Amino acid sequence: MNYLNKKYTLLALVGLLTSSACTDEFDQMNVDPNNPTTISAQYLLPYATERAVDRYWGGSTRFERLNIDGMMLWMQYFTRNIYSNEGDNYGVSPAFYNNNWKALFNDALLNYQRIITDSAPEGVSPNTNYEGVGLVMRAWTFSVITDLWGAIPYAEALKGAAAKPNYTPAYDSQEKVYEGMLNDLKLANEKLTVGGPTVVGDIIYGGNVLKWKKFANSLRVRLANRQAAKKPAASKAILAEILGDPAKYPLMTSNDDNAIIRHTATLPSNNEWHQVMIRDGRTDWNISSTLAYKLNALGDTRITVFAAPTKDGKYVGHPNGLPDAIATTYLSSSSGIGAYFLRPETPSVLMTFAELNLSLAEAVLDGDATGDAKTYFERGITASFDQYGLKVPAGYFEKVGAVTREKVLEQKWIARYGQGIAAWTEYRRTGLPLLPAKDPRAVFENDGVLPTRLPYPATEYSLNRANLDKGITLNGGKDDMKAKLWWAE
Repeated sequence: MNYLNKKYTLLALVGLLTSSACTDEFDQMNVDPNNPTTISAQYLLPYATERAVDRYWGGSTRFERLNIDGMMLWMQYFTRNIYSNEGDNYGVSPAFYNNNWKALFNDALLNYQRIITDSAPEGVSPNTNYEGVGLVMRAWTFSVITDLWGAIPYAEALKGAAAKPNYTPAYDSQEKVYEGMLNDLKLANEKLTVGGPTVVGDIIYGGNVLKWKKFANSLRVRLANRQAAKKPAASKAILAEILGDPAKYPLMTSNDDNAIIRHTATLPSNNEWHQVMIRDGRTDWNISSTLAYKLNALGDTRITVFAAPTKDGKYVGHPNGLPDAIATTYLSSSSGIGAYFLRPETPSVLMTFAELNLSLAEAVLDGDATGDAKTYFERGITASFDQYGLKVPAGYFEKVGAVTREKVLEQKWIARYGQGIAAWTEYRRTGLPLLPAKDPRAVFENDGVLPTRLPYPATEYSLNRANLDKGITLNGGKDDMKAKLWWAE
């Protein structure tokens, strides 16, 4: 795993010393909760952010790479040319869910919680803007976790170092987690004050508080949209509140507002895909034939960024789930990953202006928001092309056709190339975009079912079993990769 700066490695110790109840260090705690180690928000923030986003975007440790060895394959952006049993056939190792759970709670959430606690009015270093940023990133990280697992420790999850520590937190339903995240994002918008206290150590927006407000409200739109089928009245009210008062609830207005980590060419703050595929020399991935077929059929020039041309200048992929003996035959005839995504400085993406507009187009079509769906739809597509320095090809909108929910979700899938986890969530929620039938030569685990969630880690079975069992019940009664999550339509 990369670190922004060597001095941030100190914060790994903080994660252990203030470990939550969701780890395997509960019986080794030896910290006075009334006198915690003091590290300021300017150091906690970049460490927690890089650790969380690296896990989300890439991850450089084999068998733990959530995105490139899991969801980028499951959503048929990538396919494997070797080691198909590492994700492409729906098989995952225990490290895939054990270590990512631990990292997201310990390295990210604990430190965001420290920022919020220390920056609160009664904290050791009151600062409303750090508090607001901490609330946004805590909500974003919790959204990643609950959308991976479903029911999770939430209200009691981060109290391992409280005055009255809780080492066996209760599980909350995904519905309750969403309710809490949406409330936190509204509070964050209130806390964040343009012209207020300075934010240092911000590797997403460089301390620009207005952009943080835009991200908070845009993320609130994302979450309201995701839960709309289950809580339509609440989601309509949230969207009406935000869209009805843009001065109070500003949203992203261009790609300049995209929530991204801007990596550098200097190690160790390089793009994780560059680390794995260039520095570590891994060439295990090609472009899925699903992605190549769809973009070629549309004349979509984003394929020239997403994929590398073959020797004859074409952009082609091969099917997912092929056994190694077959998959390896495509190594040189199938397009590799586009050069843009392999650069050290290519950003890791949390959310974009394109996604916001496509979500609003969906909300209008579903009757959850007012506005013109076609305007949002075309604005979202245009923003996605612009994100890569491209122009929408002439006649593209006509080729895409009428603005329907299916077309909106298909374009959201295209625009989310690179964000496999987010695309997987949309697919599990809606069943869109429609994916092709499996290749007859493919061999899949999980009874051939595209995974719907991750299993809980072994540490929860050994250290928090009673509450874990209640969490499994909240998910429908089975801890497997076939249970549907709460927001599934």
